[in-house]
Amino acid sequence: MIIQTLKQTRRRYTEGESKRVNTEIVKVLLAQNENTDLNAVRQYLGLTHYRNIEFQIVQGFEQVKQAMLEVDYNVCLLDESLGNERGLDLIYRTQLVRPDAAIILLASTDNYELDVAAMRAGAVNYLVVDTITSELLDRTIRHSIERKRIESSLNYTQQKAAQLAAIVEGSEYAILGKTLDGIVTSWNQAAEDLYGYTANEMIGQPVSKLAPPERPHEIESLISAIARGEKVRAYETIRVAKDGRRLDIALSLSPTRDAAGHITGASIIANDIGQRKYAERQIEKQLLRIQALRNIDMAITGSIDLRVTLNVLLDQVTTHLNVDSAAVLLTNPHTHRLKFATGRGFRSTGLNSTNLRIGDGAAGRAALSRQIVSIDDLSKDSADFKRMSMIDGEGFVAYWAAPLITKGRVAGVLEVYHRNKLTIDSDWMDFLETLAGQAAIAIENADLFNDLQRTNIELEIAYDTTLEGWSKALDLRDRETEGHTLRVTDGAVQLGRAMNIPASELVQIRRGALLHDIGKMGVPDSILLKQGALTPAEWEVMKKHPLFAYELLAPIPYLKEALDIPYCHHEKWDGSGYPRGLKGEQIPLAARLFALVDVWDALRSNRPYRAAWPEDKIREHLSASRGTHFDPEITDMFLNLDVLH
Repeated sequence: MIIQTLKQTRRRYTEGESKRVNTEIVKVLLAQNENTDLNAVRQYLGLTHYRNIEFQIVQGFEQVKQAMLEVDYNVCLLDESLGNERGLDLIYRTQLVRPDAAIILLASTDNYELDVAAMRAGAVNYLVVDTITSELLDRTIRHSIERKRIESSLNYTQQKAAQLAAIVEGSEYAILGKTLDGIVTSWNQAAEDLYGYTANEMIGQPVSKLAPPERPHEIESLISAIARGEKVRAYETIRVAKDGRRLDIALSLSPTRDAAGHITGASIIANDIGQRKYAERQIEKQLLRIQALRNIDMAITGSIDLRVTLNVLLDQVTTHLNVDSAAVLLTNPHTHRLKFATGRGFRSTGLNSTNLRIGDGAAGRAALSRQIVSIDDLSKDSADFKRMSMIDGEGFVAYWAAPLITKGRVAGVLEVYHRNKLTIDSDWMDFLETLAGQAAIAIENADLFNDLQRTNIELEIAYDTTLEGWSKALDLRDRETEGHTLRVTDGAVQLGRAMNIPASELVQIRRGALLHDIGKMGVPDSILLKQGALTPAEWEVMKKHPLFAYELLAPIPYLKEALDIPYCHHEKWDGSGYPRGLKGEQIPLAARLFALVDVWDALRSNRPYRAAWPEDKIREHLSASRGTHFDPEITDMFLNLDVLH
């Protein structure tokens, strides 16, 4: 292919003309037949308003065909003499490959049919060679280039619009448009799939048609935000589908504007977040249920009252199973009957008198079969329930009974009542079983505590009986003091009660008083039972009996807190007592109060070596020993007790 390239040497322009000259570089392809003379056209090309212009000349159809498809140019001046049909086809094929090229057909005569055919093929203009002037050629080139630019821009915009429309239509998110009045203007396929309305059903309708009735002003507030030019991102709300389903939706809204930049409406992207919301609700439900079980565990471990624990459990049952009422029936192991223990949410006390044999009614069958029994409609299965008269006026519809099984035995039944039909699932049933298990644990824990408490009481009774037996054995050994131990024990407890000593400490005072002379078991009979006065050496042995008591009782943990009296009741306020010579408040309180009672009983009792003292003399002696032998305050309190009168 031979192409002649010519660069024009431009003539000088006047100052006014220079201002109109375009500095843009324009490339012109002059495609002519070998026998055509287009010298006039070449001459006119040098007179265009473009400062920089270059054109290329190509001759012959095959050469023109190759050049039009391959050479870089803005405008092609195509000679019609290259062949009408082949020339039109070449225009068409060139536009397919080079849609930005402006093709101007140069004709020898004014042919309307050829003009129309060329335009249809893709030419942008048609010129008759004999009528061409420099101004006409200049204007035609400029208009042709501008037209191609406009077409290219329009094509780009249309392509972008088509791409955007395809993206919107193919999006997995519901995308719709609306005006500032809230009227729907566009509606894609995903919106139809999500809401159930077709585009024909929604376009032209208010978008508030999708809003739930409890949110009447939500749409207005969103439109107001859009009108202010704001964007709304991930706004979570509820929308109602065509079939009435409530949808969890996340909305993102952006203002739409016209060519002048004015806000005309909003584009809305709606994302179905139902699965996420469902998962969140499930997690929240599980957390609440875990907290409920923890509350029940705390009640079980923190309370010894079974009724309190069961009330806490029933609060959790009604709350987390979303039912109106619940009750616990406990099994009497001797009569094999279920009796009402406690309930929640009842309008009357009819069920309080429940006394149902195991196997009878729904609750009895649950206990017997050890499986959950349910009644969907109590009005239809009243015979199975057996206690309809007890719930008269309650309006219950649905009922469940779950056995409370602990260590292989049925401890009772958890009953659940609801005043409407309740849709349940396996998760609901699992939690009912879990709560029934917690109730069984609570009952077992209470039974264990009661058994332990009963065992402790029996053990304490056995201990106290043993101590009383020991004290009687001591009295039998020393007949001079027979009955003395029980009397001083009662007196010490009475004095301690008057002094507001706690009951737990009074128990230790009682035990210490019963064992106050236990150390005398280590004193030889020759000294303990001697009829006459003791020698100094014998007194030294006798004074060791508090030490003997300590050595005997200290290894016994149960009696450790009762040691004060056996070990210290011979100590004196002024420090002259034995065995350690303790003084004042160094002496344990229990020993100080017992010392008064012990001396008081000894003086008012007959002994082989003296008769019992009269009451006045005893009071005088005790009063005189105030501050020396006895604690002054305890002495004053003791002298005012009724026991002395």
